[in-house]
Amino acid sequence: MDTLSYKTISANKSTVDKHWLLVDAEGQTLGRLASKVAKILRGKYKTNFTPHVDCGDNVIVINAEKINMTGNKWEDKEYQRYTGYPGGQRSASALEVLEKHPERIIEASVKGMLPKNKLGADLFRNLKVYAGAEHGQEAQKPKAINLNDYK
Repeated sequence: MDTLSYKTISANKSTVDKHWLLVDAEGQTLGRLASKVAKILRGKYKTNFTPHVDCGDNVIVINAEKINMTGNKWEDKEYQRYTGYPGGQRSASALEVLEKHPERIIEASVKGMLPKNKLGADLFRNLKVYAGAEHGQEAQKPKAINLNDYK
């Protein structure tokens, strides 16, 4: 047996095959949706996954305002932000954030599941979240997927 024929293939920026995927958040539980989207963004479902390379797909999430949370999270979960001024720390419940900016709930959840480094920042740029069913990426011809098929 020739051992040189079995080489580990490491993906790089030029060999990565990226696609555009469309995910509908309607009726999905927030954490389960976010963990699967984070894995798709990272590229962990691909056979040529390389930990230090952006080998994931671009993901578009629509219907962010129709996401579900279990338990009392709509009232108990707090989202914090900072205005940039002294004493400018603000907090809002998940219900308040949903009313004003529903896409921020999914963005914050997915961002927390990505690596906390430059690669994670690059991966987060591959995520687009929209409150309604309309999105601005029709030109990329995204393929609609069912997240329940992913493990």
